[in-house]
Amino acid sequence: MNDPHVRSGDPIRRVLVLGGTGKTGRRIAAGLNARGLSVRIGSRSGTPPFDWDDEGGWDACLEGVHAAYISYAPDLAMPGSTDAIQAFVDRAKRHGVRRLVLLSGRGEPEAQACERIVQESGVEWTIVRASWFFQNFSEGAFTEMVLAGRITLPVGEIPEPFIDADDIAAVAVTALSEDEHGGRLYEVTGPRLLTFSQVAAELSKATGRKIAFVEAPHDAFIEGARESGAPQEVVWMLDYLFSTVLDGRNAYRTDGVQRALGREPTDVSTWARSIAATGVWTSAAHAG
Repeated sequence: MNDPHVRSGDPIRRVLVLGGTGKTGRRIAAGLNARGLSVRIGSRSGTPPFDWDDEGGWDACLEGVHAAYISYAPDLAMPGSTDAIQAFVDRAKRHGVRRLVLLSGRGEPEAQACERIVQESGVEWTIVRASWFFQNFSEGAFTEMVLAGRITLPVGEIPEPFIDADDIAAVAVTALSEDEHGGRLYEVTGPRLLTFSQVAAELSKATGRKIAFVEAPHDAFIEGARESGAPQEVVWMLDYLFSTVLDGRNAYRTDGVQRALGREPTDVSTWARSIAATGVWTSAAHAG
C-alpha cells in the first residue's frame, strides 16, 4: 500500500490535517496553505471524509500524503484512543507518510501513551503537548457562560497556563513544513498562570462588563451537563478533566512556543482584547 509517488527524499508537499475544521486544525490548514502546501482536510465533512470510527475510509485520506497532523476527537484521554492512534499510525506508514505531528494534552497519562506510539513508529515525529486553550471561552464549551456573565465550573483556585490556539497552530505548521523539528516534544503553554477567576477578570476588562467566576460543586455540575443533553463522551470528558487534570499537576509554564517559534506566546490580555473587538461576546453577534 506504500504510495510510489511519495519518496523519502521529496519535500513535504501534501499534508493531511485531522480535525481540519476544529480549533487547531482550521488554523493549521490556513497556515499550511499560506506556505504553499497542499492540504487535505480530515473531517467527516471532508472530501474524502475522515471518521475515527471508520477505518475503511482512512486509505483514501492518506493517499499521496507526505505528512499528517493528528488531532484525536474528542480527546486522547478517552478510552480507546491508543488503539485508534496505533491503527492510524500503522496505516499512515503503509502509505509512506514521512512526518507525523501529534496534538497531545498535558498531565494526561492516556495522552502520553499515545505520544509513545507516535515516537516509536519509525516515522519522523513531533509532539505538541498543549495546555488549555483561550478559545474554550470564545469558540468552545464556555462561550455561553461568558455571554451570560457567569463562568460556572467545578474548579477552585488552581492556576493553568492557558494558551492561544493560534500559537499551537503556528508550532504545528512549523513542525509540519520545516525539517528541523523531528524528534522534538514541544510542551506549549501561555506566558502566565491564571486561575479561572483571573480569566474572568481579564474577560471583564476586555468586554467592559462584569463576568464573574462561580465555583460549582463537581457532582452537581456533571449531573447538570448530563441533564442538559450533552453527549455522553462530552460528559465523561468534563468529569475527567475537572476531577483529574485540573488538580494542580499542570500549574507551571513551559518554553515550547519559544523553542519552536523563537518568540513569546500570546498573553491573555492581548487575546481577549482582539476577540472582544470581533463582537463574539455580544449576545446579538452570537445569536446571528
